[in-house]
Amino acid sequence: MTIVETTTGSVQGRVKDGILDFRGIPYAAPPVGDLRFRPPQPVEPWSGVRDATHFGPMAPQNMGAMEQMFGAPPGEMDEDCLTLNVWTPACDEGKRPVMVWIHGGAFLYGTGATPWYDGRSFAREEVVLVTINYRLGAFGFLHVDGQGNNGILDQVAALEWVRDNIAAFGGDPDNVTAFGESAGAMSVGTLLGLPAAKGLFVKAIPESGAAHSPRSAEAAEALANEFLVALGVEPGPGVVDRLRGLSTQTLLDAQAKVVEQEMGPSGHGLPFTPVVDGVVLPEPPIDAIGKGQAAGVTVLIGTTRDEWKLFTMMDPLIAKLDVDGATRRLAGMVRDPSGAGDVIAHYRATRPDAVMSDLWSAVGTDVVFRIPAVRLAEKQSALGNDVFMYRFDYATPVFGGVLGACHALEIPFVFDSLYAGAEMFVGPLNEDLRTLARRMHASWVAFASTGRPTADGLPEWPRYTAEHRATMLFDFEPRVVDDPDGADREVWAGLL
Repeated sequence: MTIVETTTGSVQGRVKDGILDFRGIPYAAPPVGDLRFRPPQPVEPWSGVRDATHFGPMAPQNMGAMEQMFGAPPGEMDEDCLTLNVWTPACDEGKRPVMVWIHGGAFLYGTGATPWYDGRSFAREEVVLVTINYRLGAFGFLHVDGQGNNGILDQVAALEWVRDNIAAFGGDPDNVTAFGESAGAMSVGTLLGLPAAKGLFVKAIPESGAAHSPRSAEAAEALANEFLVALGVEPGPGVVDRLRGLSTQTLLDAQAKVVEQEMGPSGHGLPFTPVVDGVVLPEPPIDAIGKGQAAGVTVLIGTTRDEWKLFTMMDPLIAKLDVDGATRRLAGMVRDPSGAGDVIAHYRATRPDAVMSDLWSAVGTDVVFRIPAVRLAEKQSALGNDVFMYRFDYATPVFGGVLGACHALEIPFVFDSLYAGAEMFVGPLNEDLRTLARRMHASWVAFASTGRPTADGLPEWPRYTAEHRATMLFDFEPRVVDDPDGADREVWAGLL
């Protein structure tokens, strides 16, 4: 029996395969009743020993197809969801590096309990691994009564819990790495520019996401009004009290209507994201990073080579896209719509044999993922901070090879969790895949431990600078390339 004393009470975990894990530990009070749509509040201390052998409920959500593909169980959902999980080799004074994983899922889906995120692989390498749940969708990011960042504040509360408690689990609170994928990476990018998160982590790994996701307060208010219309609730004073009186399912049903509209061809992308509200997030995080908000934080950032191919496969309208349609789509995604035509023309000229769906996948990969990652790397490295860039190039053979090196494909390699039902996504397991997973996982462990992502089997990995733009390409034969696809990068100047 393993019992650890936290700042709010004792927890009992379990031992499996020589690794200790603690599940479902609350890091904030249940955000229910009067606390719904409010920032996270402190946990009430408990007496006795709390059972921590079962994952807590996932945040309320309309289950996404990708999450099911990742092997996420259809488990219990509840607004009482602010819990975290810890894997550690020993609850001693080891002061091991700590990694805190923030799951993705478009700020709408996901859970820290997904089998791919099992922390045993990290614990076996003397890293304490933490996964968290946080409020999603309207519950976490609805901008009403000046509140629109509760989900990101949940993440801050989880990091504060780590600061205050992780030493009891064998971790070093002064050596914390925040990492995540997709919306989790966008969360990490936001945390880099968030004053409340200053000092809570010293390293960051945004995988397929950067610091460009937050909406303006005006856009978030418009989205909130759209949500209220779907609910049939009048805006104005007292709206939060009216929302608190509605059932979880009623809110989820209205959320589904908004998501369908906003994430469709004529929508504005991710509907529920962090908000530049002037208070919690005083300015866009990418701007704050450029001014030194993340000074001293070492960053490892990158994308997959073919991010958007996953979404192309899920969007039947892409097959019908022509040049004019692609230009109109892109115009709605960039700062200067007049430059959209030049971008599409460039990608057509450099890919003369590509069908429109593949061309749009390349454009979508860059506008949503790669160029934002490059911009974050540029700003952080320009201030003298260490930055390392990667690209995941392994192309999965599943579904006839149409996915390429698509979005989220790197996750089971980072976690070395190919065994956790990943074959249907990465392809039949073989020694080449296992070697790639070992190398990538070892690189992440080394980065968390030392700030340098060095690992056996990898070539020398220089820091990323605007002069050389060194990028590690992860595949069966890993290599470093300076400024891969540099001509594509240059065409985005002034647009993002």
